Parts: sequence; C-alpha cells; structure tokens
Amino acid sequence: MSHTSRLRRNPGTFRQLTGITPAVFDRLLAELEPRHRVAEAKRKTRRPRQRKAGAGPKHTLDLADRLLMLLVYSRTYTTHAFLGFLFGLDDSNVGRNMNPLQPLLAGLFRIPERRVELEPGEIRELFFDATERPIPRPTRGQKTYYSGKKKRHTVKHQVVVVRKRKTPGRAGQKGRVRIAAVSGMFPGKTHDKKVYDRTRVVGPPGVKRTGDTAYQGTGLETPTRRPRGGVLTARQKAGNRRVSKRRIVVEHGIGKMKVWRIAGERYRNRRRGHTLMMKNVAGLHNRMFG
Repeated sequence: MSHTSRLRRNPGTFRQLTGITPAVFDRLLAELEPRHRVAEAKRKTRRPRQRKAGAGPKHTLDLADRLLMLLVYSRTYTTHAFLGFLFGLDDSNVGRNMNPLQPLLAGLFRIPERRVELEPGEIRELFFDATERPIPRPTRGQKTYYSGKKKRHTVKHQVVVVRKRKTPGRAGQKGRVRIAAVSGMFPGKTHDKKVYDRTRVVGPPGVKRTGDTAYQGTGLETPTRRPRGGVLTARQKAGNRRVSKRRIVVEHGIGKMKVWRIAGERYRNRRRGHTLMMKNVAGLHNRMFG
C-alpha cells in the first residue's frame, strides 16, 4: 500500500501533515499528472544524451507519493533525513523526488508577480502588505539583508490579496480571500514603499488599493499616521478603524500562508528558490481557502 493511500484513511491527519484535504489533493494530482508526463517526455528526449531514453534508475515512489512528500515538507519544513526515513529513501534522494515538481506546481497555480486580475464574485479592492521571514546570516551583503525592524537578516515579499463576496442568505459564512500576486524576493532592508514602487503592480482600472502606513506616499489608501508629538482627532481614529477593518484580510491571507511552515520559519534553503516556493504556497492557500 502506498504512503498516500495509507494516510488518506485518516482525513484529519492528512490535513495536519499536508495543509490540504484529501479531496483537494486528488484534484491537484489529477491536474499535475499530464504536466508531469509532458515534462518527463521532454526530459528524456533532450540532447545531448549518453543513454537511450528511459534508461537509468527509476523513482522508487510514484507521483502521488512524491507530491505527498513535497506537501509534507512544505507543511512541516522538517529535514530531508526525516522525510527519507518516513518515505523509505536516502536523504540524498529526497530532493531529487521533490524538486522537479516545484515548477510544475507553479505552472498550475500561475501566481503573478505584477499583473493582478479579479475573478467574478470578488470585491473590487486590492490589499497590499509585505511579509518578512528570517534567513541564515549571508556570507556577502549582510547589511543589505539586515532588517532593522526584525533585528536579524531577512527576505521579504509583497503580497496582494483580494476578498470574495459572501453568498447571500448564508448566515455565519466566513469571508474568503485569494492571494492575487506575490512579488519577487527583496532583501530585508528594503522598505515596503520601495518594494511597491519597484514591483509596479498592474491591476484593473478603477480598483481601489489599500495598504498600511508603510505605503504612505504611494497613492494607496492608508491609515492616518499620528504626527510626531501630536495626537489624532476622533474623526481620524474612526477613519483608521474603518481602514483597518477592511485591511485585516491581507493579514489573514498571509497568516494562512504560514500554515505551511516553509513560508514562516527561518528559510534554510537557497535564496534563489524562495520566490518559487512562496508562489506555490500561495497557490496551495488559494486551493484550500480561496
């Protein structure tokens, strides 16, 4: 019996270990299989080759178990040695089984960096925020990656979130959000406003954009910042509460992305793969919560 079949017997544990339900996993696997066949055929026919196509060692795990292993890794961010123990592989083979699936998932999720499009049933407002996560101290460019806010070396991404309208007549329905865009990676020292200016997000015309006080001067609707040595008026405080009440959805979206611990804990992998990882986590979020 495969690891996937055995874990599917307990849906609660399946979600705890992967972050998604078995039903979402099955749909994701069905969409991934044809893309994987095409990618494998392309890989086997590329030149130069020293062996006949199809020669060489085969994967011990089938595609379902390889996808399961990648999801468990993203959800728990455990070591390759522990994953190899769980799935019966040497730790050196864990990456060979998981890494080829990352770009295939990115092709499925198609999370943009700049161009945001609204789907039917979504409120015409974009919510912006940046999220930071720690990294090991770089050997070069330490000052660039040092965040004065976090007091450690970090990388950050700008996340754009949209809200979905609630279905009329369904009392107690929770609001749903979708991660509409994830920017490229920026060093932790980069200010949120500079990230916004460099990203140049393109959205539908006439759509309102909202952010926190870090986005002042960008044209986004932001809360009023208290002047140095001054106080806010009652009207300004009420306005800030209204903005914060709407803007909280971006905090909820980023918080749910960090259900997958690979997006929240100190990032141990190579930085060049961080943007791809964040986009895939955003795609998993949308499949599960969007």
